[in-house]
Amino acid sequence: MAKKTKHASAAGGGRIKNYNWQFWLIIALPMIYAFIFAYIPMGGIIIAFKDYSIRKGILGSDWVGFKYFIQFLTSKSSVLVIKNTLALGIYTMIVSFPIPILLAIGINEVRNKFFKKTVQMVTYAPYFISIVVLVGMMMQMMDLRTGIINVLLQKIGMDPVNFFGDVKLFRSLYVWSGIWQTAGYSSIIYVAALSGVSQELQEAAVVDGATRLQRIMHVDIPSILPTVIIMLIFSCSNVVSIGMDKIYLMQNTINAPVSEVISTFVYKVGIVNANFGFSTAAGLFQSVVSFLMLVIVNTICRKISDTSLW
Repeated sequence: MAKKTKHASAAGGGRIKNYNWQFWLIIALPMIYAFIFAYIPMGGIIIAFKDYSIRKGILGSDWVGFKYFIQFLTSKSSVLVIKNTLALGIYTMIVSFPIPILLAIGINEVRNKFFKKTVQMVTYAPYFISIVVLVGMMMQMMDLRTGIINVLLQKIGMDPVNFFGDVKLFRSLYVWSGIWQTAGYSSIIYVAALSGVSQELQEAAVVDGATRLQRIMHVDIPSILPTVIIMLIFSCSNVVSIGMDKIYLMQNTINAPVSEVISTFVYKVGIVNANFGFSTAAGLFQSVVSFLMLVIVNTICRKISDTSLW
């Protein structure tokens, strides 16, 4: 009897393994990719604590402790870079966070299916435009002499605007072009959350005489609030994690005082000037600040709303 049970158990385990092999096959490649390109390179953070030399290698280079961190946090150029990063990150979060929510609510309220799908397609499509193409479009359209925007301004009697040569306009150009590109795609998660709102609550609100705006305020928004809070946590943690690709493409000598951020600073110091230890320290500082902001905002949200990542 015991042998039979053992044999049946083994057969059952074999069936489970055979049944789950497709699942493990699906996640194998992403896991291998993440391990090779995300976790293994993390060992390179020790370069931030060393006077790295290509000839000596990572392990053979001399330790310098927190020398580069102190240098990064005390130099005038680094302070300006941190200030620019925070200003651009906060501006981006304040403007870009609520717009996908408003767009999702508007899409959810549309009853004409053709118009709804058209709006979704038009707002989603820019997300799939390459950053290089997007910046190229902006440069062509905003060219001081031949750009269509300046041509139209001159047609109505206004002076042309040097968009990429005006320091005051750089942040707005960066943020609002990003909103145009990503707002539709970012609204998908909110549209999905709104589709799960209880129809019974909606019908009860209609019976009580609630207007459409009142149903949005008292039924829709409270229902998707946990999703909003989770996305807010991620947005706050990304305040200092600004990618370098778009910034670098939009950057020039005129707007450099406001466009130089940590990511472009790391690229120029590390790759261009080959100061690998200093650039690694700057990049590690950015990652640590992002992690601390994630923990702090998550803790605050957990205490205020009982919704958090962990």
